[in-house]
Amino acid sequence: MRDPLSVLTDAFTSFLFGKVETTRLPVRTSTGQAQAVYLPTAAPGLGDSGVIIGREVYSGKGYIYDPFQLYGQQLPAPHWLVLGESGNGKSALEKTYVLRQLRFRDRQVVVLDAQGEDGVGEWNLIAEELGITPIRLDPTAALDHGIRLNPLDPAITTTGQLALLRTIIEVALGHGLDERSGFALKVAHSYVNETILDRQPVLTDIVEQLRHPEPESAEAMNVAIDDVRAWGLDVALVIDRLVDGDLRGMFDGPTTVGIDLDAPLIVFDLSHIDRNSIAMPILMAIVGVWLEHTWIRPDRKKRIFLVEEAWHIINSPFVAQLFQRLLKFGRRLGLSFVAVVHHLSDVVDGAAAKEAAAILKMASTRTIYAQKADEARATGRVLGLPRWAVEIIPTLTPGIAVWDVNGNVQVVKHLITETERPLVFTDRAMTQSSADLLHEDELADDALRAAEREAEARAAAFVEQHVADYDGSSESTVA
Repeated sequence: MRDPLSVLTDAFTSFLFGKVETTRLPVRTSTGQAQAVYLPTAAPGLGDSGVIIGREVYSGKGYIYDPFQLYGQQLPAPHWLVLGESGNGKSALEKTYVLRQLRFRDRQVVVLDAQGEDGVGEWNLIAEELGITPIRLDPTAALDHGIRLNPLDPAITTTGQLALLRTIIEVALGHGLDERSGFALKVAHSYVNETILDRQPVLTDIVEQLRHPEPESAEAMNVAIDDVRAWGLDVALVIDRLVDGDLRGMFDGPTTVGIDLDAPLIVFDLSHIDRNSIAMPILMAIVGVWLEHTWIRPDRKKRIFLVEEAWHIINSPFVAQLFQRLLKFGRRLGLSFVAVVHHLSDVVDGAAAKEAAAILKMASTRTIYAQKADEARATGRVLGLPRWAVEIIPTLTPGIAVWDVNGNVQVVKHLITETERPLVFTDRAMTQSSADLLHEDELADDALRAAEREAEARAAAFVEQHVADYDGSSESTVA
């Protein structure tokens, strides 16, 4: 019970100043509404260590993502799948992500650049900015002392060379090698490696040996020499395409001296190759195995392998199996595989549906830009996205995507700094000045979005300041 003096004091105070305490009426609402009203109830982020991507749309918080920082805690695998139709920001996201990752001293990136214009790949401007010369694979240029990658390079193990030869042949044939053809290839490869010691063996040597096998090879298996020659005929014809066909010059000689595998960024420019021809998956197979045996090393570096037009990989069962092995192997040595695909149906309905499912399962991070409603529903079923995320995918505007990081699903606005803008919008940067780009952006917005424009400008300045300031160590935080 309160003492008389306290009661008298309270009564006097109420008389002079009115009632001191107020009664707050309860609010009845749904959890969805409460999340919008009380921002602290928004979904948690991924932490504050790594590379900043932009801001989470519903809460306005900075969105930070780094597979190497999250691996083992929130991510079972560091691999990443990026989906969406053209013109929605996939390319800009990839480029700014790589540029920001390269500020860490222990990062290294390889890009397979399959798109471009004016005779160069999309990544040409970024490579030039970093002082790096792209490895431009071009059949025409290769004939005139262009870039060559040798599938029989001594840097690749003997087992790796044979596996690569088999993959090339199986991709070209569209089916696996039978036992007899495989035996003929194995014998020819073994003989070439044992007898050519004064230089790098090349594909011409394999073709020659398949056409004219040694009698000892037939005697070892107690078969006629004509049988061994017949078994290797189809194999010889396929390899001859790399030597004297539409892909000649790129793989039929010693590896070009001076390719810097220690550079922070390595760009394979494939823009001169027909993306719809059999040449593309053959190239992917050769580059994939060559990188596996010459680039991925147990040196504690964190490596990113980014593949544009990735359905060319996943749609070929033999190449998909090769990359599936690379993903499993690379996870142990710090490799993050980034696959960029327009439509999931390009791969899940393709010839390599089984292999595609295995690769998609390894991708613990999925970023989905705008898609049509039916494609969004199909994507949601395959990836197991929540219904609310599937429903908003068709409504997303350029630069905004649904991010699913091992079940943590959020809607993220990608922010690009003014320093990055002329490098990532390569198709416009080649024909317009920076002033034109800024003027076009201003005209694109209407007055009703002025407040949002101002907020995004402040956020972009925040990102640019922090991207420029952090010290580049693997323990740095960009937030």
